[in-house]
Amino acid sequence: MNPRDLSAHTVYRAGRGIEEVAREVGLDPDEMVKLASNENMYGPSPAAVDAIRASAERMHSYPKASHADLADRLAEEWDVSSEQVWLGNGGDGALDCLARAMLEPGDRVLVPTPGFAYYAMSARYHHGEVAEFTLSKADDFAQTADTVLADYDGERIVYLTSPNNPTGKEFSTDAVREIAAETDEETLVLVDEAYEEFTDTPSKRPLLSERDDVALLRTFSKAYGLAGVRLGYALVPEAWADAYARVNTPFSASELACRAGLAALDDDEHVEKSVETAAWARDYIADELAAPTWESAGNFVLAEVGDAAAVANAARERGVIVRDCSSFGLPECIRITCGTREDTRHAISVLNDVLEVAEA
Repeated sequence: MNPRDLSAHTVYRAGRGIEEVAREVGLDPDEMVKLASNENMYGPSPAAVDAIRASAERMHSYPKASHADLADRLAEEWDVSSEQVWLGNGGDGALDCLARAMLEPGDRVLVPTPGFAYYAMSARYHHGEVAEFTLSKADDFAQTADTVLADYDGERIVYLTSPNNPTGKEFSTDAVREIAAETDEETLVLVDEAYEEFTDTPSKRPLLSERDDVALLRTFSKAYGLAGVRLGYALVPEAWADAYARVNTPFSASELACRAGLAALDDDEHVEKSVETAAWARDYIADELAAPTWESAGNFVLAEVGDAAAVANAARERGVIVRDCSSFGLPECIRITCGTREDTRHAISVLNDVLEVAEA
């Protein structure tokens, strides 16, 4: 026997880990700097680590209470009902819940290119079809209502990312409001705010109170440093919030994840330090890298370096891991995650040496 036809499905290519690359290039993992996966440069909140340790003896129990506690805490944070908080196994788990709730076989979705590959993957897993709207390098990857509406053709879900990965560009609240107003009343406008903590631009949360066709996606992977425990959530309109109970997998967020999330939400100092350092690193990369960059509102910077694969490979040989953006359709660009001050300075020094050799 064989699985169903998966020829239209792509493989998600995550950034490679330090240990894996260190073995390949023959370096000590402790001497390497990984700035490829937009992870938190300070790691997880110490409070979250303590919460995970304290929860270890409860691993035999299903996370009924912790799941409810986290949903209630997030509902309080966002001034919504607990039913409007859809917890997931990472942001991608919440994306899957929304796809299950929204898509009938053959329904189309509209995704950005360049953008997060899992939007399209999740839709296809749920028997949807995918169309794209293009963020143009010639237009500095601007994200406007016209950018989206020019390619909109009645899709069931429109995915917007603000800030966008890998460009760092944002949608204004007015732009999202216009997109929602101009699309069909049965189209969900989903705004992925995975990197929103790193920008001064306000969340699109007010639109949840105005409309029943806008939802938000959030994650604990970035500013909270909990990528390894896989915890994210969607905030959905109250009118259809009860659909979660019909599409959710049993306990999609684990006991460890929920307890870590609860603790991380109370550690403002960790988030503030992470956000402040990312802002410093964005400026440092833009000022010091010997290559053109785009202004970013995330914890990363996109840079145009010529042959991205060659630059990324050469940097890796010297112990610095950055993201070759060929998989985003940008083979001339790399994405550099904002690291600590020490790691960022070191990475830019190495990259400048690599670029100098490449130009020679």
